[in-house]
Amino acid sequence: MDTRTTIEIEDRYQLTTYKKLPIAVDRGEGAWVWDADGRRYLDYYGGHCVALLGHSHPGVTRAIQRQAGEMLFYSNYVYSPVRARAAERLSRLAPEGLGTVFFCNSGTEANETALKLARKATGKPVVLSMRGGFHGRTLGSLAVTWGDGYRGAYVDALGPTEFVPFGDAEAAVSVLASRNDIAAVILEPIQSMAGVYEAPPAYFAALRAACDRSGALLIYDEVQTGVGRTGTFSISESLGVKPDLISLAKSLGNGVPVGAVLVSDAIAAGVKTGDQGTTFGGGMLAMAAVEAVLTALEEEGLMARALELEAAVRERVGGMVRGVRGRGALLGLELDRPAGPVLDALFAEGVIAGSAADKAVVRIMPPLVSEPETVDVFAEALRKALAV
Repeated sequence: MDTRTTIEIEDRYQLTTYKKLPIAVDRGEGAWVWDADGRRYLDYYGGHCVALLGHSHPGVTRAIQRQAGEMLFYSNYVYSPVRARAAERLSRLAPEGLGTVFFCNSGTEANETALKLARKATGKPVVLSMRGGFHGRTLGSLAVTWGDGYRGAYVDALGPTEFVPFGDAEAAVSVLASRNDIAAVILEPIQSMAGVYEAPPAYFAALRAACDRSGALLIYDEVQTGVGRTGTFSISESLGVKPDLISLAKSLGNGVPVGAVLVSDAIAAGVKTGDQGTTFGGGMLAMAAVEAVLTALEEEGLMARALELEAAVRERVGGMVRGVRGRGALLGLELDRPAGPVLDALFAEGVIAGSAADKAVVRIMPPLVSEPETVDVFAEALRKALAV
């Protein structure tokens, strides 16, 4: 099926919920994808921050094929060797004290689970979230996501949330000090979709201290920053500030849908059978992918590659743009103009990158297996795109 036919069929039979690039991707390898007509593209978007190990990673592919031939799925009604191995490896990579795992199917489910656990553990109803933050589109996660474009039609159905500016420790500390109904503070350590906005370690330390004083729990939404994409398995390692709960997804399965919550020992001790459940979470195929991804991260030393990629991008591209935001393989290029035409020009040059709520930012999320020459390819394409 060629690109034109594919587009016509999808547009006819699918709900119109996404603005799509005019290509039909049907094959990928490493940092590259090919469309149905055979054209190759450098993929520095990764299916929205998912393809951490690139496309068709041999270890992940073999693991999925092997598992599909043995047992495709069974629920958590039974134990599973592959689930046990995935949980053990994930627990070993998790920050100390957050080694208990709950598997689910997506980032929004992981965030919903974290919010449920926090409300149950504290007995409080309200969540403190950040302006500009994105945590998912299901109702529980949508309640803590910023922006009328996401929330507007559903406000009456959303849980109670207080929003403060991201990076403003004084504002967050003030709310926590003045209210006794805050169950948790949730935030993305790097606000990716907003425009790859960061905050200094002192900000996170202030949040941690304020949560400890008030009894609120601290949740890091690491759906995008986690699993080694920013140079450490959890960005909390580089920030020096541990949360009580961490949500993971996207990179965790390298394309196989999966989410997880890392739960502190104290919270885990209070969870009883029946408090939370999932049919498909922890399914064998997803667990095989998770085990393979985490194995590759460790055995191939890929987390260090994230910082090498960042350094290469900053060296090659930094002089072309106003600034480079972010860390590791989650970067935002701040332009001196609207990003839309630049993204179009990049696409015309055979490069896929991403937009942001900040209309002057191009987001790139290259796979950790990207060869050094891909940075050169991207830099040359950006040079041409900026000259258009």
